[in-house]
Amino acid sequence: MPTTYNVLFLCTGNTARSILAESILRKDGAGRFEAFSAGSQPKGVVNPFALKVLESFQYPVDGLRSKSWEEFSGEDAPKMDFVFTVCDNAAGEACPVWPGQPMTAHWGIEDPAAVEGTDIVKERAFVEAFRFLKNRIGAFASLPGAGLDKLSLQAKLREIGRMTGTTTRHAENT
Repeated sequence: MPTTYNVLFLCTGNTARSILAESILRKDGAGRFEAFSAGSQPKGVVNPFALKVLESFQYPVDGLRSKSWEEFSGEDAPKMDFVFTVCDNAAGEACPVWPGQPMTAHWGIEDPAAVEGTDIVKERAFVEAFRFLKNRIGAFASLPGAGLDKLSLQAKLREIGRMTGTTTRHAENT
């Protein structure tokens, strides 16, 4: 088993949820995990509320950028051990074939970037998404790497995807 696991978080635009997840795992999983994020249709910019919330909780924002999942499907891309979709749209899309057949799961979180209203209302949505993702990533990072067989690990990953904050559509489909 590798000493460091590569984890890719996918969303459609790669501006909010997947960016939050990348930063959270980068800090909370330091030494055990390398975190990455990407989108099927990246918008090319990171949502400023995502950066503000990450900074307010003292999570790293350096190097975060909106990018295509194609960056991670080539021969010279890092081999992923885990790939998690964090939005329902990305979960329903045909993903590239990931070299090495990583473990996958859907961890749907409501899109904080879709929330309308005042800046306070928008920021609150990002804080909520941050907390839901932090809880899931904490549960994931605490799993025993060598102590679970592949089927048990896959079941645990799906269970984490059903934690508080799951999108309604996802809850109905699992």
